[in-house]
Amino acid sequence: MVDGYLSLEKICLLRPQENEQEKGGCLEETDIDGAGNNNEYLDEATLVPPPSDQEVHYYDFHILHCASYSVPVLYFRAYCCDGQQLMFEEIEKDLPSQSVDTLLNSKWTFITQEEHPYLNRPWFKLHPCGTSEWMKLLFLSDASWFNNEIAIERYVASWLSVVGQVVGLRIPMELLKEVSGSQL
Repeated sequence: MVDGYLSLEKICLLRPQENEQEKGGCLEETDIDGAGNNNEYLDEATLVPPPSDQEVHYYDFHILHCASYSVPVLYFRAYCCDGQQLMFEEIEKDLPSQSVDTLLNSKWTFITQEEHPYLNRPWFKLHPCGTSEWMKLLFLSDASWFNNEIAIERYVASWLSVVGQVVGLRIPMELLKEVSGSQL
């Protein structure tokens, strides 16, 4: 936690060209020897230069508490390798297809741009309306929800596993298992 928000920064996204299928993330297994015998895995700290035919975008994500809705809210910004901010039209191209469909139906209530409460710079955010209702549905069969005993770590991990998908952020299942004690 830094100055009132959780931060996940400089997440790399390779945008596939028009004729390629959607790929996730910056690090992928590659066929090192060309024969399909890749037994080596890339370390996440390894810098992998992007293929020259792909555009690289970086995303910063901040999780803040929304006082008016009493739920977490995801703020994000996107930029190119040179640090130049992406326009919304460019960000829209990076979104998963189901998010683009939702965006077409609810452009001004789904993703909005506003000043980051701590950084005083324009950031995009996923609007938090409805979050409380679907979080209740997520924990409907969990008695600890009704007793207000859901651990904050479990709540935020569960919330992020849903909200992150909207912007293409995938939460490792190991994290969810670790936080929930394998109950999710």
